[in-house]
Order: sequence, then structure tokens, then C-alpha cells
Amino acid sequence: MRLELRPPRHPMDPRAVRWWTAQALVPVVPPVLVLGLLGLLIPPAREWLLLSAAVIGVPGLAYVLAMPRLRYRVHRWETTEDAVYAASGWVWHKARVAPMSRIQTVDTVRGPLQQIFGLSGVKVTTASAAGSIKIQGLDRLLAADLVERLTARTQAVPGDAT
Repeated sequence: MRLELRPPRHPMDPRAVRWWTAQALVPVVPPVLVLGLLGLLIPPAREWLLLSAAVIGVPGLAYVLAMPRLRYRVHRWETTEDAVYAASGWVWHKARVAPMSRIQTVDTVRGPLQQIFGLSGVKVTTASAAGSIKIQGLDRLLAADLVERLTARTQAVPGDAT
């Protein structure tokens, strides 16, 4: 008998789209602004500098507009009595399942941009070489509750997560 895993049920908080958009702007905007400003200030190199700004800006704009929405469509999470499920990725899709008995730690993660948007993440560290499961883009109160529930559940489940 083959067991088919269904995708996790819960989407990220809708504010995650704005958070991912802000993250995407960080590497795109500064070089475009610097090249554009230099193009205005250095007339002999104006054409090349403005062209360079466009070469970075056009694909950067496509990235900023597309990536957060694609990510939101794919990123999902769920917890059951037996496991934590997470699906992520916008180019390379990744699905992870961690049995409760294999969970070692459960942490809350909140960077500065996440705090601005009222979001948080949950990092579930397992006894696996594949690394931790990260559920990013949750409401901060939901993330705190999830950490509390997972911690309580993992303590109640016998296992060898050491």
C-alpha cells in the first residue's frame, strides 16, 4: 500500500507578500539608484550608466513583481498530532515533513522587516542532515502559539530526537 501525502493546508499570512516584496527591493533598488544618479552627474558616461541601470532595473522589477506572488502560491504549512509539514520555494519547490519524535528544538525567528509587517517565522530543528524546517511569513501571535503547541507536543511524544 502506497501512502500519498497531501500538500499542507495553511497558507502564509497575506502580509507575507508585502514582506517578500520589501526583501526583493533591497538588492534591486540601491544599484539602480546609484547608477541612475551617477548617470545624471557624469555626462560623458551618462548613456552607459543609464543603460546599466536599465539592465539591472528591468529584470529586477520583474523579480520584485513576480517572486512574492509565486512564493505565496507555493508556501504552505501544517501541523498534525504526528508531524510538521512545510512546502516552500518559488523556483525550486521543496516539501518537508518532520515527525514529532524527531523534533529537537522549536524557535521563533523575527527579522527587522518581519517585525515591521507584524510577521514571524518558526524554525523546527530536527535530527536530520537535511536541516531545519522553516515556516516563514506567519502572523507573530500565530507563530508564538505554534511554537508553544509544538514544544508541548514534542515533549509529550516519545522518541529519539537526540
